[in-house]
This record gives sequence, C-alpha cells and structure tokens, in this order.
Amino acid sequence: MNQGSESLRVQPPRRGAATPASVPLWRLLQATAEALLAVRSGVSGTAALERVESSLRPGVQSLFFQVLRSLARAEHLRRQLAARKPPPAADALLCVVLALAWRSEGAPYEPFTLVDQAVEAAKRNPQSRSQSNFINACLRRFLRERELLVQRSELDPVAVWNHPSWWIARLRQDHPQRWQDILRADNRQPPMTLRVNIRKSTQTDYLARLAAAGIAARPSGPYGVCLQRALPVQLIPGFDAGVVSVQDAAAQMAAPLLLGHWPAGAGPRVLDACAAPGGKSAHLLELSDCSLTALDLNPLRCERTEQTLARLGLQAHIVAGDAARPADWWDGALFDAILLDAPCTASGIVRRHPDIAWLRQEGDVAQLAAVQARLLRTLWPLLGPNGRLLYATCSVFRSEGDAQIQTFLAHNTDARLMASPGHLLPVFEADGQRVPDNTPPDHDGFYYALLAKTSA
Repeated sequence: MNQGSESLRVQPPRRGAATPASVPLWRLLQATAEALLAVRSGVSGTAALERVESSLRPGVQSLFFQVLRSLARAEHLRRQLAARKPPPAADALLCVVLALAWRSEGAPYEPFTLVDQAVEAAKRNPQSRSQSNFINACLRRFLRERELLVQRSELDPVAVWNHPSWWIARLRQDHPQRWQDILRADNRQPPMTLRVNIRKSTQTDYLARLAAAGIAARPSGPYGVCLQRALPVQLIPGFDAGVVSVQDAAAQMAAPLLLGHWPAGAGPRVLDACAAPGGKSAHLLELSDCSLTALDLNPLRCERTEQTLARLGLQAHIVAGDAARPADWWDGALFDAILLDAPCTASGIVRRHPDIAWLRQEGDVAQLAAVQARLLRTLWPLLGPNGRLLYATCSVFRSEGDAQIQTFLAHNTDARLMASPGHLLPVFEADGQRVPDNTPPDHDGFYYALLAKTSA
C-alpha cells in the first residue's frame, strides 16, 4: 500500500469528504493535527478550522470531526505505544492517525496509506521532523498489534465513551437510565435540519421543492425539514432568499414555546436576552408580529444577528449590551415575553461540536450555573404581569436545567412553571426507530422551562 509520498493524492474518502484531488493526503493530516493542537491549547474547533487554508478546509473538517469523535481512544492507544508522551506536534499527528485508523470499517483511508502519509507529514513539519522515525515505528507497531491494542483500550471507560471521566460520572448521576444513550448520540454525526420560514413557504411545499430538486428529506417537528445528506448552504434551495435556515429540531422548539397560544392580533413586546447569532430571534419574528429586542454582549455577534435577520427579510431592535446589567440598555418598559437562552456548558450539542467535551472543565459547570441564576434573577423584574419567560440551555446537566429552575421557583413566589419539555436528551434514529420519551426525532440535547409571572 506504500505508494510513495510525493505521488499520492487524495482520493475521495470512504465517507465522501469533498476534497480537491490535487491535495496530498499528508497536507490534510498535517493540517488536522494543527487543528487538534489548537483545541488542546483551548481554542474552539470552529476557530481552529477557520485557521486552515481554504482549499484544505473541507477535507480537514471531515477528518477533524472524525478525530474528535475518537480522540480518547486514540490517546489510550498512543499511551500503549509510547511510554513517554512525545512532543506536542508529534503527539497530535500520532493521535490523528490512530483516531482515523483504529477501527477499519470507519477509516476514511486504508491504514497503511494513513501511516505512510503521516510519516511524510512529520518529515515536512519542522516541529515534528525529528520525530518522524518514532512516529513511523509507533504506527507500524499499531498496524501489527491493532487487535490486541484496541482490545486493551476497551477496558478504559474514557476511551470507550470518548468523554472525560468527570463528564461520564455526571451523566450517570443526572440520567442513570439514559447516560449511555446520551454518550452514544454524542459520538455520532448529526443530521442537517432546516427551519422553514412560514412567511415564505410551508413545510409541505418546501418538502415538495426539495423532492423536485432530487434532495431527499423528511419532516421534523412542525417547522423543520431533515435532510438525508448535509449540503453546503449555497446548494440548499431557497436558502439565499430566506426560505429556510439551518437550525436543529430542539432549538426550533424555543419560539413556539414562548409565543404559543398568544392572543390573536397581539403584538407582544419580546426580549431575546442572549440573541446571537439570531436563529431563535428570527423564528420569533417568523411566527409573530412582535416588537423584538435582540440583545447580545458581543457587538460582533450582534452583527451576525443583523445578517441573519437581513437574509430572512426580518427586523428587530438589535442592542449590544450585558443582559445582567439592564440599566445600561433597558428603557424601563416591561416585556410581555423574554427568551433567556442562557450561556451554558453546551453539553447537549457535543454531537454537533465534538470539541466541547475536550474544552470544558469540571469547574465550568458550577461557574456557568451561577451565571444562569444571576441572569434569571436580573431579567425576571423586566417581565410584566402575566408575562412569560422561557429559560433555555443547550445542556443535559441538571444543574443547568431542572435544579436551576426549582431553585428559582423556590425563591420567586410570583413565578409559575407552565407545561414545558424539561430536559430533551440528544438522540439519533437507528434503523428507523425513534428513541422513546422525545417528541421530535433526531435532535440535540436541550432544556426548556416556561415560566409565567402571576399578576399582582
């Protein structure tokens, strides 16, 4: 299988990553290892991929996500192969190849090809050049002893579940009957789900439009469409015209929960307290002629909200400000409805952002729970009598969901919990069977609590 490093060019991986045929595989492996190094230094996966040369990015992204979904397995294998941890660049390259090659049926390239090109990548990188022989020896040994090495890794729960040990322990405590389902879902590639803009189309009409274009899809919830295969947004019919937006099925529940059964003809005054990048703000405006204030702490993220609404032909009062400091931005008029999509660990969207499991620290959970409690306390007085506040987090940890709301209710006698989904756990459809106890199919993990303010 050793075809010569100079002549080998990327062929379409077994799973179909779109990469120009002129790109050598060693370059993709090298760039993927650099992205992994960035994540290990605390950089988000999104930011790490933005650093990758544009011509390499599609192929690197495909490999990078696969690596992150097997990173703990790769690290366990590397520890078996090397008694001492190699320098960071060499270790990252080793782990990239081990993550891609440990399971033959999931490898995007033949294992011997991956090894050959990894050695070439090491030789061409000044930071790992001196380690190229070591990398070659480790990977050749891995090929010889793969079955035994993988079998040993099965004894390590972190390697098996690809999450930190503290994360696994917390899930077992919070969801004793479902923790394994959550971890399995986290390590699977999610579908691409769209939200139909009902001001411009309907779910039925848009599904027909996709069918006419030869794009397989199915309905997902009342407004969603789940594509059988993900597509670049520029290839999605009607995307540029604002007919649809990319949004997971769980996130699509926020706007209807907050505005459902609102009196006909009413134009409520609504605050989206942590609005960027604007997906939920847009859905609120698609469903209602509300007066919306879209607030976010970061001015650059406010620009993203503005761009999101402009594509959809929608308008809102966009404000850069801290939701925890209303005196800096609030005009004193009470809101009829508030959406608090609070900062959280994002533990419910690991399947979509697999870097999250490796960026979060155990102490982040309590720190973010404190932020959430502060925001709830601060925003509640901004809500008028009989108003509603929807508290949301994309988290599966109970301290950011049920526990947070129960504490708030205990200290606010003018708050009443309305019918709410509570914790939605990340699920996937296997063999066409829905996982029970979840309403929409194939969605991320979320928590929702709809609170009503009793009149004085």
